[in-house]
This record gives sequence, C-alpha cells and structure tokens, in this order.
Amino acid sequence: MTQTLKTKVLIIGAGTGGYVAGIRCGQLGLEAVLVDGGDGLGGTCLNVGCIPSKAIIHAASKFETVSKAANGGTLGITAAKPAIDLAQTVAWKDGIVKKLNAGVAGLLKRSKVKVINGWAEFTDAKTCTVKTADGDITISAEHVILATGSEPVELPFLKFGGDVLSSTEALSLSEVPRKLVVVGGGYIGLELGIAFRKLGAEVTIVEMADRLLPLYDKALTDPVAKWLEKHGVALHLGAKAGSFDKGQINVTTKDGKEIKLAADKVLVTVGRRPRTQGWGLETMGLAMDGPFVKIDDRCATSMKNVWAVGDLTGEPMLAHKGSTQGEIVAERIAGHDKRFNPVTIAAVCFTEPEIVSAGLGPLDVEGRDDVITAVFPMSALGRALAIEAADDGGFVRVLASKDDHRLLGVQAVGQHVAELSNSFAQMLEMGAVLEDVAGIIHVHPTLGEAFHEASLRALGHAIHI
Repeated sequence: MTQTLKTKVLIIGAGTGGYVAGIRCGQLGLEAVLVDGGDGLGGTCLNVGCIPSKAIIHAASKFETVSKAANGGTLGITAAKPAIDLAQTVAWKDGIVKKLNAGVAGLLKRSKVKVINGWAEFTDAKTCTVKTADGDITISAEHVILATGSEPVELPFLKFGGDVLSSTEALSLSEVPRKLVVVGGGYIGLELGIAFRKLGAEVTIVEMADRLLPLYDKALTDPVAKWLEKHGVALHLGAKAGSFDKGQINVTTKDGKEIKLAADKVLVTVGRRPRTQGWGLETMGLAMDGPFVKIDDRCATSMKNVWAVGDLTGEPMLAHKGSTQGEIVAERIAGHDKRFNPVTIAAVCFTEPEIVSAGLGPLDVEGRDDVITAVFPMSALGRALAIEAADDGGFVRVLASKDDHRLLGVQAVGQHVAELSNSFAQMLEMGAVLEDVAGIIHVHPTLGEAFHEASLRALGHAIHI
C-alpha cells in the first residue's frame, strides 16, 4: 500500500544544497521533507567528492614527507623507508565521512526535517513517488526544491567499471595502482593524479587541451606543471584517449600518432554533468538553460514554487554555491526578500601547489588598459620560507580598477593558499579598494601577508620587494 504525505517544502537531494535548505527551513519554522536518493547525507561532496578527496590528498602528502625523510633526509629529519596500506587509509577516510554523515543527520533531526531514503520520481511539478525499502511513498508539496546535484561524465569508449574508474571508485581503492593513467587534466584529475603519484604510482595524464587547467591563466598553472615534471608525471597534451583493453589504453597524440599506454587503472575525469535523468524532470514543465535547469536570481524555476539549487543550475559546480542557494530559497519561502547575486564565488584547486581564484583574472581583462595588476612572490615571504612553501613559483596576484582602485580579482598559487580564499572573496564581496587591504594590519608571519604586499605593490610601494 502506498503511503501519502503532504508537506510545505519537499527537497530532492541531500547534498550541500539540499540538506542546508532543509536545516534553514527548520530554523524558519517551515515543515520540510528531504529525500536522499542514495548518495548519503551530504551528497557527492561529503561522501565521494570534496571531503574524502582532501583526506586522501592529506594522507598522500604525509606519505611524501616521510618518503623524503627516508631518501637522504629532509630538514635534518631521517626515517626508515615508509609503506602505505591504502586499505587502512581508505578506512580512516571512511571514518571521517561517517562522522560527518552523523553530524548532518543530527542537524536535520534538530531542525525537525523528515528524511526519507529512496529514489523520487515526479508525476507533476509538485508530486513525486519515492521508492523506499519499505514501499512507495507519494509526496505532494506546496514548494519543491530540486537539489539533485551532478554525476561524472562517462565516455562511451571508457565505460566505468572494472579497471576504468570515476573519482568515486578511485577514492576507495584498496591498493595503490602501479601504473595509473588519468584521462582529463582538469582539477579532479590533477588532484587525484598528484595524490597517487605521492603514494608511489607511476602516473600519466592525457588531456585534449594544449595545457592543463585551461580555465586558468598560464602563470597560475605553471607551478603545477613544474611539479608534475619534477616528479616524473608523464603528460600527453592535445591528445585523445581511446579504448582500454588488456592493461593498455589507446591514445592519439597531438601529432596524430597512435600509441598504447600501460595501465593497471584508468581514471576518467573529463567533467561532471547535472543529474537530470531518472527522476521525472520531463514531467515538471521547467525551462532549461542548455543541460541545466534555468533559474533566476531567486533560484526560482519557470514553474511557480519550484526552485533549483546547486550543480543542477549551472557553473560553477561548487558545494559552497549550492549551500548558499539552499539558504536563500528557504528564506524566500519563509517570506524574506533574498537574492543570489554574489560578486564572486571563489574556487580552489587542491593540486600541488594549490590554486585559488576569485573574481576577474588576466584572461577576463585581456586588452583592457584600465586595470592595475600586481604580483607578490611567495619566495619573498618569511612564513613561506619557514614552511618550505617558497620554492615552487607561488605568488599572490591582485587586479584592481585603475580609476578607483576597486579590487576586481585576486588569485594565488602556492602551498596552503586555499586558506586565503575566504579573505579574497570577502574583500571582493565588500567592494574593497587596494587601500583597504593595504590599511589592514596583517599578522606576521602568515601567508596572508602576500595579499597585503601585492596590494601595496599595486599602489606602488610594496615593502618587501
């Protein structure tokens, strides 16, 4: 027998956009039902994306540090040759995920959000049936928030399964591959490829574009390319991957040659697409923007009282964008006049070294003569020298209007620069000018001093360069 529920707000998807929307609904006194389609509370980011990948990256960096100590020593520290039990590392990573899952569950419970585990399928814009382990539940709602997220793009000639992996499977391997070929030189492929190289795998990257991370300017990506070269990661740029069989993947190089690369595992990271299939989108009468659900600055779709947030709504596909949209939708349903109109959504690549970008970059202002650009190198920073973060070509760069010195963008590359991203975004969101950053007393010794010095340099009077 099918159970029937009615609710004020129905949320489809328990990722960062969905569960945050649920918690905010509860805080605002709105009755909410959250349907988790199987990824687990926290969605892709918490379960098979941001959090577990950063855990594996952290473990890989620790292993690399010990390996350096065993190979002639580092900073006067010597150690025996290390070994990695990847199954134990993965178990540690899974423990972090489990702890965070429980935390999200507790927050939802405290907010009185009813969570249903099962797959939802809509019959019209406000009604869906959820298939659960205990039978079907039909839910009708006054408001629907779509937060179905995204999924890895699968290549027709490299179907996921067996030794062909998406990032999900790569994060749960029990052993380090001897030879790993990464298809796709974007941030996911580079983050995981670098981590597995640190863990001892022989890594090859195959990328169709002529350079890595093509959305970023060359100055930001050069330090990453130098790390790859120094650590023996083979690069095939302007190349096309083909089929994989019997431990070999076919590749067409930039000059048209057909080669075969040996691989124990092939990691395919050619992008992500919005999850629009299998839950009845076609029955809802929503306008689309290419592959994405079209929304306005309220996160409203073309159907009244149907909202969409997160990866489903377009680039950038970032967890912090989705969670902010989830908050805004809950507040709009509660009657508050909120809009999603950020000045910037900062992005971080957790490569080696890390890359941060907020606001406009050099490619966005190419040809303009009304922009000031200034760079401060990490090699001139005491904190960077003291933590071995000064020799990889890292820097902080500011772009500002020549006319009024308003900050237009801030970028950085270097070790640990991810922690500067919030400062960059905050200054841009507040409409800061160069004099604002220059006038803040920055703590010494910290990496944040590079932001201060870059701003001073843009004003013509940097102190330490």
